[in-house]
Amino acid sequence: MTDVTDVLDARATPDLGRDEAAWWRQAAVYQIYPRSFADSGADGIGDLPGITQRVPYLSRLGVDAVWLSPFYPSALADGGYDVDDYRAVDPRLGTLEDFDELVAALHGAGIKVVVDLVPNHTSDRHVWFREALASPKGSPARDRYVFRDGTGPDGSLPPADWTSTFGGPAWEPVGDGQWYLHYFAKEQPDLNWKNREVRDDFLTTLRFWSDRGVDGFRVDVAHGLAKNLPDALPTQAELDAHPKDGTHPLWDRDDVHEIYAEWREVFDSYDPPRTAVAEAWVEASRRARYASAEGLGQAFNFDLLEADFDAAQFGEIITFNLELAAESGSSTTWVLSNHDVVRHATRYGLPARGASTDKQGSAWLLARGAEPSLDHELGLRRARAATLLQLALPGSSYLYQGEELGLHEVPDLPDEARQDPSFFRNPGVDAGRDGCRVPLPWTRDGVAFGFSTAAPFLPQPGWFGERSVEAQEDDPASTLTLYRDALALRHELQGDESLTWVTTSRSAVLAFRRSGGWLCVTNFGDRPAPLPAGEVLLSSAPLEGGALPGATTAWLREPAA
Repeated sequence: MTDVTDVLDARATPDLGRDEAAWWRQAAVYQIYPRSFADSGADGIGDLPGITQRVPYLSRLGVDAVWLSPFYPSALADGGYDVDDYRAVDPRLGTLEDFDELVAALHGAGIKVVVDLVPNHTSDRHVWFREALASPKGSPARDRYVFRDGTGPDGSLPPADWTSTFGGPAWEPVGDGQWYLHYFAKEQPDLNWKNREVRDDFLTTLRFWSDRGVDGFRVDVAHGLAKNLPDALPTQAELDAHPKDGTHPLWDRDDVHEIYAEWREVFDSYDPPRTAVAEAWVEASRRARYASAEGLGQAFNFDLLEADFDAAQFGEIITFNLELAAESGSSTTWVLSNHDVVRHATRYGLPARGASTDKQGSAWLLARGAEPSLDHELGLRRARAATLLQLALPGSSYLYQGEELGLHEVPDLPDEARQDPSFFRNPGVDAGRDGCRVPLPWTRDGVAFGFSTAAPFLPQPGWFGERSVEAQEDDPASTLTLYRDALALRHELQGDESLTWVTTSRSAVLAFRRSGGWLCVTNFGDRPAPLPAGEVLLSSAPLEGGALPGATTAWLREPAA
């Protein structure tokens, strides 16, 4: 969008809000990182029964679905994304019976359940990988993974100079002249998706959880499954220079969609059909295939995660992604925070990043929050405004636990308390993701602010008490109240998936109209701006003499014609 006053009429779709099969199209989905949400076991680690105990909180919050980050058995080499068994629950977090009780409680509250699936790699403790290590090269057990002979006279050098996403080499030796590929941690060996047994086993996993009542899946690294490695492996430089056109040896290959077509057959065998959302870091023009009705159904767009609090950036991102959604027939997704990035209340309180490659506050994290200076109040004010805008958009909104409390990132955790392996693998380069995974505060006081009766696995800062649920519960001006009010009003106002931009007199103001005659107006600037005529239904901060203050969003009902 070159001019934010241009008009965009996103392709209107039928009012699907009450269609059980299409619940996901405009859902508010709340992401739970289970270890950090609520502990029922008095060991300082969140668990599934702890989530079940808090279902009334989730119900009152007003979300449509809960997305559970991995709860499978894991050594936590990557926060649970190193999976030992895809059809079990980590004993530290509960049992399958606990999972069934949680699903029943959420469904009883009218909340759908989405679970994380990690198909690109297993953990190195998975029964398949242990079998592969105990088997000779060329064996069926090794064919489930990506093994290659090493180079050099004795195979002691890696097959290629590839670099892991987490730093260091992407190939690990096993002691017999062969190496296995791990594009993430060495404890996460990549699966070989050309292997029919691998494909069939994941179809079994999809049915296993769907039969237990799971409504959808979030697919981790969805663009990485299909690989086609030539005999002569390319160098890392050649991989980096390879065109992103569906022929890359490792990423976003066209043939990955053959896998998801099989998954879709499983999804559609249920009534209502199961759905999925792809985590696919791909060119925007290629995102639609993941979101197609023949594939996973929906794909994340992470564009707002990398945007400054800026009207032009937000306007362009919104327009572009609604156009993509209209082309694919899916609905788009909106994300401001998740378990991998600095919380948006903090990002918006740091200096604008502009053209900087540090789009998510990494330098601030490395400085343990000391530099640059964080404006806590401004960051929260902007976060409230951005969230209210997000919830007014057509498509699904993904909310991360704790953002409804206005929590900031915790940048100054002591080294000995940190959990994220990326911090230890890349000292001085990667600060890790623990700062957004600190356990939630439920009460003003207590050893873990109500999260547990034991010390939490990640220490909470003292200021958490005044951001706790208890501290905000009855405060009409709190961030928690804003989220509750916005989600309730969103259900009342939500119609079809059309959006029309409304011309404004100031470039720092974005305004759009949704079907049903209501407006969302956001002032990204510093000075108050006039509001259009209408009844103000909700605002992220108090109005100033009828004007919209800076860093504020308001929803208005237009006057009757």
